[in-house]
Amino acid sequence: MEIQTEFVVRAPIERVWTYLLDVHRVARCVPGAELTEVVDERTWKGKTNVKVGPVALSFAGTVVIQERDDAAHRVVLKAQGMEQRGKGAASALATSRLERVEEGTKVFLDTDLTITGAVAQYGRGMIADVSQRMTKDFAQCLEAGIESEAGSAADVSSAAAAPVRGLRLSLWVLWRAIVRFVRRIAGRRPD
Repeated sequence: MEIQTEFVVRAPIERVWTYLLDVHRVARCVPGAELTEVVDERTWKGKTNVKVGPVALSFAGTVVIQERDDAAHRVVLKAQGMEQRGKGAASALATSRLERVEEGTKVFLDTDLTITGAVAQYGRGMIADVSQRMTKDFAQCLEAGIESEAGSAADVSSAAAAPVRGLRLSLWVLWRAIVRFVRRIAGRRPD
């Protein structure tokens, strides 16, 4: 499944690039994620927890930098993880690139996501919705962390994203599913 997202951070491109390459800072901004091991400067291990309604999933996996172009502000990451209770697996090839814009820096994130096992039964729409929500939370945390560092040398741990869970996310995903359903029906009706 292809997921394309973009967001703007109100900070200069070099500051955003430096921040994005610091795995400890970025891990704090990934909802539900925890960095468990730094293998080397290109490889990390971690885990992430996601809870949507009654479904709770915990993935453990590895992230590797496959490509990095500092001049073009582009990085390609390969992530692979297994659900800890055997409910499935996920792999992703994520390409991030930055572009200067009037407001600061635009971040483009293109992800080719493959999910297998029980997790895949939730369907493309729900997975895309949860991913969109996680990206929004990531962008807000990233911007808050960069702005906090720009304003002072204070610890940015207060900007860390909360784990993905709860009634609020479940209701939001349900609402998105209803909107998609209504759009499909409305699109099939004759004028």
